[in-house]
Amino acid sequence: MPTPVTARGRAPHRLRVPDALAVGGAVLLVGLAAVVGRALLARGHELFLPFPPLLATWEPHVGPGTPVAIAVAALVALRGPELAGRLRWGALLGSAYAAAAAWIIALALVDGWQRGVVERLSSGEEYLHDVPRVGSVREMLATFADHILTDQPVHWTTHVGAHPPGVFLFYVVLDRIGLGGGGAAGVVTVVVGASACAAVAVTLRALGAEEVARRALPFGVLLPGAVWVGVSADGMFAAVLAWGVALLAVGAAGRGAGADGAALGGGVLLGGTLYLSYGLVLGLLLPAAVLATTRRWRAAVFAAVGAAVVVGAFTASGFWWLTGFDRVRVIYAASIAASRPYSYFVWANLAALSIAVGPAVYAGIRRTLATSRPLPTAAAALVLAALAAIVVADLTGLSKAEVERIWLPFAVWLVVPCALLPRPRAWLAAQAVLALAVNHLLLTVW
Repeated sequence: MPTPVTARGRAPHRLRVPDALAVGGAVLLVGLAAVVGRALLARGHELFLPFPPLLATWEPHVGPGTPVAIAVAALVALRGPELAGRLRWGALLGSAYAAAAAWIIALALVDGWQRGVVERLSSGEEYLHDVPRVGSVREMLATFADHILTDQPVHWTTHVGAHPPGVFLFYVVLDRIGLGGGGAAGVVTVVVGASACAAVAVTLRALGAEEVARRALPFGVLLPGAVWVGVSADGMFAAVLAWGVALLAVGAAGRGAGADGAALGGGVLLGGTLYLSYGLVLGLLLPAAVLATTRRWRAAVFAAVGAAVVVGAFTASGFWWLTGFDRVRVIYAASIAASRPYSYFVWANLAALSIAVGPAVYAGIRRTLATSRPLPTAAAALVLAALAAIVVADLTGLSKAEVERIWLPFAVWLVVPCALLPRPRAWLAAQAVLALAVNHLLLTVW
């Protein structure tokens, strides 16, 4: 049986020192990436990062979101662990979702409504730029791949062409129902993205790890990556993938028509993630972890049917995923990524991710590795799947820089080991301080 998760209370000195060393290693990695990155810029290397390893510029500032962000951070850090332990499950999920949404939008508003929300999705390289071009959705899907390559007079803007049409379709639909424009679309993106922490908790509870879910949930709320969830489509991707995994877990853990329906719905969402970002094919390692630990193959069949429906619908509409991926590789090879040195980003990417996940994740993973089976098997499998997805994505070289947002769909699962941390309030405070520092000292692009 897994060792019970009993990490609350004061940690012995012999345990706190290794935690400090793990965090120190992360700080050293970030510092080294910053120093080497600045040196490369000075030598004329084109990193296209003003503040390596992040895509950001140094611009200390405050905004209307500042007091709200500080208040939410203080509330979650001080009361979060206690409330997570005693609230009814439904009330806990609702409270966590509300806190996460408030945290994300408050951080975005540090940059102001226009710069922090409206302009995030409406710049010349973003999805909303091309929405007015769509007359017929059917025609857009049928000819989508024809406009991916940029060496032609008519082509999609950067983010539209670099992704499958599912995410663009989402913003086109928002526009058709009256939620177009950067403000409305940005808020909807945050509303969806903020739910990722709840989906991770639902997954853990369905797999028999409710105690882990409760202890990890406040860390999901205050994930420093919230800086990039508001407002980037990648935060929304994280939530869609997480709910797909959650529904599959509910289906795998249950019996009867309800469980089958949950697995089917999970499959639909998981199939949909393939049409949000090509890199999310690696996200399928997460549902694979669920099925490997539950061995509920009936749920796998229903999930596969749901995913097949989505794949079939896009294929019938005229978009073949492999064609799109092949053409994106062509434009990627000719983009700024071609001049970004792999030898730097293959490790500096991990520094950028470290900022997005925060010091608590390093300490939590350290404890996971140091103790014999400290987490339930299913919980550990999910963390391992997320780490594996990150490693593969990193080694392929198809993610050179900007991973603080690109890897959010995997990063949200790395908070699970934080359930093992003693003195959770102190660790939550550290997470919040990091996010507040990033958002107030730097101007991030996403």
